[in-house]
Amino acid sequence: MHDALERALCDHLRVPHLSLVNSGTSALMLAFRALDLSGEAVTTPLTSPATVNALTWCGLTPVFADIDPLELTLDPDAVEHALTPHTRAIVGVHVYGIPCRIDRLQAIAAHHNLRVVYDAAHAFGTEIDGQSVLTWGDAAILSFHATKLFNTAEGGAVVTHDPDLKRRIDLFKSLGIEDDVTVTVSGINARMNELQAALGLANLGLVESERGARDKLAQIYCERLANLAGVSCVTMPTGVRNSQHYFVIRIGGASPVSRDTLHERLKPFNVFARRYFYPLCSNFLPYRDLPSANPGNLPVANRIAQEVLCLPLYSELGATGAHRICDIIEYIFRAQNSK
Repeated sequence: MHDALERALCDHLRVPHLSLVNSGTSALMLAFRALDLSGEAVTTPLTSPATVNALTWCGLTPVFADIDPLELTLDPDAVEHALTPHTRAIVGVHVYGIPCRIDRLQAIAAHHNLRVVYDAAHAFGTEIDGQSVLTWGDAAILSFHATKLFNTAEGGAVVTHDPDLKRRIDLFKSLGIEDDVTVTVSGINARMNELQAALGLANLGLVESERGARDKLAQIYCERLANLAGVSCVTMPTGVRNSQHYFVIRIGGASPVSRDTLHERLKPFNVFARRYFYPLCSNFLPYRDLPSANPGNLPVANRIAQEVLCLPLYSELGATGAHRICDIIEYIFRAQNSK
């Protein structure tokens, strides 16, 4: 099942090499380890703790750089400003499935001889002008957690175009076991098990219909919510095919209801939105004392973390459910305006 799913995913995603593992976090750690990274890695604070935790578990020092105010991914100018003689890698995150400014990041990496790893946990199936976003970087990682568009209940993968890197990752994830009498590297047990792989094979055929259903729900949300005061829908750049992993709105200063207020007032209606990603990773206890975590260094990211809200997005919600959520949000706004 494991080997069959690897082959099926390579075909589906149009990538040459993919190594299945037991989580997206393991995928990050294995990519960093297989690339033999050390020193500092520049990354975004607007991401899951897994991105930054994996760096520190592999002995790397995260250096936070600010984000683009519209696309919400790493700002290449901020990345250049964050480089030091100790920088060895850039870790970009395709947050909400929005591709990083790949052209600029790759150019910076080439100029400074840096490795590039993309956290594509939200970007299963994301394409730029018809080309998979997984095409770029020394490695890209995927998460197949139960919350993802494609899932194996728990799991992940490392995508690479280097067969030697694929072989190293396969060794590291399997305790370094070369054959029944040979261990060649100090590895860990990070393999995806057969039950997870079987679930993945069953789910893979459902991905396109699920994404199509989510496309329709996202259209309803956009049409209904975009005209509310202070509300904007986060959309993809031109030429990008959306993974529809999340539907994200931003609640700005012109809104009569703050993001946190809306988040709380939705709960009594059994609508559980998510403030991804709040707090920023740079504000968590293990990282807040890093010089790069200073809020003055990350003004855009700190503002965005107060604005973003992810609304429910899954096919079984249906058009009726999406319209009902919009009705509830409009009701909350009207009630606030009438005060």
